[in-house]
Amino acid sequence: MTAFLQNCFAGLALGSTYALVALGFVVIFKSTGVINFAQGGLLALGAYLGYTFSNNLLLGFGVAILLACLAAALVGAGFERIVLRRMVGQPPFAVIMITIGLLFILEPVITAIWGFDNLQVRNPWNINTVELGGLVFGVKDLWTIGLTTAVVIGFFAFFKYSPLGLAMRVTAFDPEAALAQGISARRVYAVSWAIAAALAALAGIAMAAGPGGLSPSIGFIALAAFPAMIVGGMDSPGGAVLGGLVIGLAEALTRGYQDQLFSWAGDNVSIIVPYILMIVILLIRPYGLLGTKDVRRV
Repeated sequence: MTAFLQNCFAGLALGSTYALVALGFVVIFKSTGVINFAQGGLLALGAYLGYTFSNNLLLGFGVAILLACLAAALVGAGFERIVLRRMVGQPPFAVIMITIGLLFILEPVITAIWGFDNLQVRNPWNINTVELGGLVFGVKDLWTIGLTTAVVIGFFAFFKYSPLGLAMRVTAFDPEAALAQGISARRVYAVSWAIAAALAALAGIAMAAGPGGLSPSIGFIALAAFPAMIVGGMDSPGGAVLGGLVIGLAEALTRGYQDQLFSWAGDNVSIIVPYILMIVILLIRPYGLLGTKDVRRV
């Protein structure tokens, strides 16, 4: 039972990171109808900016996180303003290809500036742990879960109570009605990209500020978070959080019981478990656990 609970805690910490990335996917999809394949690049960029603010400029870790998220948000909003705004009215496939292009641009830019070496992000917890009831909790994981919880609460409060959040919800539900009420769709799209980039940066810093360190491959976390968005529902922020936790738990439990249950499947079976789970759930609920069922009149 101790091993099971320990694996569950690891899954919650991993799932919290996936939830942040999946939220970014959902925010852009709800507002624009486009899947942002550049999310992994924005995640890596945010992580490296956090490293720069924390290690090179020697700022406090909290300040470094805020500045990295703000800088990533400016990059996301700037990309929407300069590039994507010119694609309004164009087929979604063309916009998706542009986000893929952004991903391939960010990757060499990151390696050109910061190189390929594994970097250690200066952080307040290092490898400290807390023991409780026979379980060992990493302080970094506790902070990740707590920070994600606070961000998710703030995220839903923003969308429910703020005028801008309400405008984004209206635009996502009915763009024409929003336009008729004087809501600027361009502003909504820019804010959506800014929020998605900031969430990706936060997830990247949370992953980089651990024993594994920071390397250019950190952007691949978005590939694992992509099934979380699909599992939860592509248009459901709550589903993104649920999907992230489900995928994180499934991956951690598979890794924890690799030798006992999955030795026949190879050493890296935990990597493919999110995609297997995604396929199974889509076969049962094609619109995801909390996604909106598409109903069409004929």
